[in-house]
Amino acid sequence: MLVLGIESSCDETGAALVRDGRYLLSNVVASQIEIHNRYGGVVPEVASRQQIAAIIPVVETALAQASCSWEDVDAIAATYGPGLAGSLLVGLTVGKTLALARELPFLGINHLEAHLYANWLRPQVDAAIAAPIPQEEWRYQSGDPLFPLICLVISGAHSEIVLVRDHGDYELLGRTRDDAAGEALDKVARVLGLGYPGGPAIQRMAQQAEDAYAQQKKSVKKARNVYRLPRAWLRGTYDFSFSGVKTAMLHLAEGATDAAHEHEDGKPSTQYTRYTRMGEQAAQTGAPDIALLAAGFQEAIVDVLAVKTRMAAQEYQVKQVILAGGVAANLSLRTRMLQELQPLGIRLSYPPIDFCTDNAAMIASAAFFHLSLGEHHGMDLDVQPGLSLPFRK
Repeated sequence: MLVLGIESSCDETGAALVRDGRYLLSNVVASQIEIHNRYGGVVPEVASRQQIAAIIPVVETALAQASCSWEDVDAIAATYGPGLAGSLLVGLTVGKTLALARELPFLGINHLEAHLYANWLRPQVDAAIAAPIPQEEWRYQSGDPLFPLICLVISGAHSEIVLVRDHGDYELLGRTRDDAAGEALDKVARVLGLGYPGGPAIQRMAQQAEDAYAQQKKSVKKARNVYRLPRAWLRGTYDFSFSGVKTAMLHLAEGATDAAHEHEDGKPSTQYTRYTRMGEQAAQTGAPDIALLAAGFQEAIVDVLAVKTRMAAQEYQVKQVILAGGVAANLSLRTRMLQELQPLGIRLSYPPIDFCTDNAAMIASAAFFHLSLGEHHGMDLDVQPGLSLPFRK
C-alpha cells in the first residue's frame, strides 16, 4: 500500500510517499526556520501563509522524487491535530481535496501518534529492494519495534511517557505538569542569547563545553555539573516539571548581569535565590561561560527524562523503549538513555534525526497501520489544534 502523507501542523510543510508503513520512497520538507528565527519563535499567521505558498510544490516534488504518478497512490493522509489551527487547515484541506478528486481513501492523522511511527521508517535504500508486504502480515515485520514498549514523547509542546501495548493501544503513565522539555530548551536558549530553535543551539554549546574539558583532560561529567541545577523528581509519579529548572536558569543569568540589581526604592528587581547568587559569583571571575551554562541546563533536562523513562520500562517489563518528537534528536539524551537501558537488556530505538522533527513520512507511516485496521475519515473531518493521543480511559 502506497500512502501519500501531508504534514502542516506548525512551520514545516511536508509531503512523503511511504510504502507499507515502512519503506520511504520520498520525503520533502519546506522549512520556515529562517523566517521565524528573527522573531525568536513561530508566528502562527506567518506560518499558515507560508504553508499555502509551499504545499502544492512540495506535494508535486514528493511525487517526482518517488517516480510515482497519481495512479500509483493508494491512499492520502494529512495531519489534523494537534498544532496551529491555520497551518493544520492548509494541509488537511489539500489532503481531503486531493483524495476527493482522485477518489482515494482519506485518513486524518494525529501528529503526536505519527511521531511514534517515525520509528517504523526504513532508509530509502531499503524501499528499492523490499518486496511488498502481504496484507495479512501488516502488523509486524523484522526490524519493527517490539510490543509492549515505552515511548518517551518529547517535543516543544509535549513531554509524556506512554505505554504502548499494540498499534493504537496507548496508556498515559506520566506527562509534564507545566513546560514541555522542548519549550524549556527554547526559552532558556533565548535567555542565553542562542537563538531559535533552542534545542539544537543548547546542544551545540553544551558540546563545546564538553570538548573543551576533554581537551584539558578533565572529566566531561564535570562540565555538565559546573552549574548544578535543580531536578523536579516528583517521587511516586512519572510526571515531569521543567518550570523550576527554567526559572533557576533565569535567576542565574540575571545574577550574572545587572538584571538583579536594586531599584531606586532599594528593593531587588527580581526574586533573589541561590541561583541568582551563583550567577553573581560567576560574574566576579569574568563573564559566565555560556557553554557551561548550556551544558548544566541540558544535563538537568536529560537526567530526569532518562531516569524516569528507565523506571517506567522496568516497572512495566517492556521489551523496548522508543523516543519520539523533536527532542529525540538530542544526542546527549540518546547516549544517556542507552546507558540507562543497556544494562537491563532493554532495546532502545529512535528515528534518524531528519525524522525526529516534523515530517510527512511519519504521517504516511501511521496512516498505513490505521488503514490496515479498516479506518478512514470522511470529508467532514475538521482540525483539532488541542488533540492528544487516544489514551485508554
